[in-house]
Amino acid sequence: MTGLVKSLAPSIWSEIQSAQKILFCCHPSPDPDSIGSNLAFSLALEAIGKQTTVLAGDSELPKSVSHLPGVDRIVPRNFLQADLSQYDLFIALDASGLEQITKEGPINFPSSLSVVVIDHHHTNNSFGRVNLVDTAYISVGEIVYDLFSLWNIPTTSDIAANLYLAMYTDSGGFKYEKTTPATYEIASKLIKIYPDFSQLVFKYENQNDPERIYYEGLALTSVKLFFNNQVAISLIEYPQLNKLGIRKVHTDKSEIANALKSVIGWQIGISFVEKVPRIVSLSFRTRDPVNFDVCRIAQATKFGGGHPAAAGATLKMPFDEALKYLLDTIASVYPQLGTP
Repeated sequence: MTGLVKSLAPSIWSEIQSAQKILFCCHPSPDPDSIGSNLAFSLALEAIGKQTTVLAGDSELPKSVSHLPGVDRIVPRNFLQADLSQYDLFIALDASGLEQITKEGPINFPSSLSVVVIDHHHTNNSFGRVNLVDTAYISVGEIVYDLFSLWNIPTTSDIAANLYLAMYTDSGGFKYEKTTPATYEIASKLIKIYPDFSQLVFKYENQNDPERIYYEGLALTSVKLFFNNQVAISLIEYPQLNKLGIRKVHTDKSEIANALKSVIGWQIGISFVEKVPRIVSLSFRTRDPVNFDVCRIAQATKFGGGHPAAAGATLKMPFDEALKYLLDTIASVYPQLGTP
């Protein structure tokens, strides 16, 4: 547990105690860290008498999390569809900025709504009244566990399941660089409470539709190399998806960029997908986050962010224009790569 968490935990707890109706929202294209952390927090606060709402946010929830305890409590609405006047507190988890709450339009928080931010992205712009942004943590799920411990909130089986999957996935199965002994210690405590953790992970990793496999096959056969074969980009246009009946939800939980960066010599792997017409989603991964921090590329597009080893962005422009924009951005951030 870090000193920052210890120092800000009382302020966050004070905000919670002062509120009765509390809102949560998953970020666009939500992953288990977003979904699991929001569900765990909601379940914990309901247990102490608070009224909570968890919004799905901009995106449809992936089938891979349909087995998470409490997932049926998530309301299929985005943030702009919520009546914010009905809530006292909004707790933003795993969201580095307002665009990670919704991309559907501008957000205007009413003065009556207190906002608490809990995140681990170094790109977070601290948009809350209280901002707990601790980049030492591999996942928000781990931060949430430490907060619950400080507040003496019991970790039930349902809470443990959600936090475990949050930590497992954001740490890449406990193998990413920021995985610490504390991460393993917390995971050990969680599986004592929720011993069926292997099935929890199995169901997450093995609930694919045929369309998911078609998508991954398409993605891996659509790879082009740039910058002297150091940057591999999987390029998919919307008509290709539409022809195969592949919906946006089938592209959200994808390891394409990870697969690309696994190849020796391919320093950066990028998934470049036009999920809907004129909107391109980018996912970045790198073999070498010290020399090729992909978050710098995502931020330089002006429409993204993330971590040094893994980042994302969304470009609202035609496919060819978006590709040129991306290549120009990479060249400006890392001139040592050479020309595209």
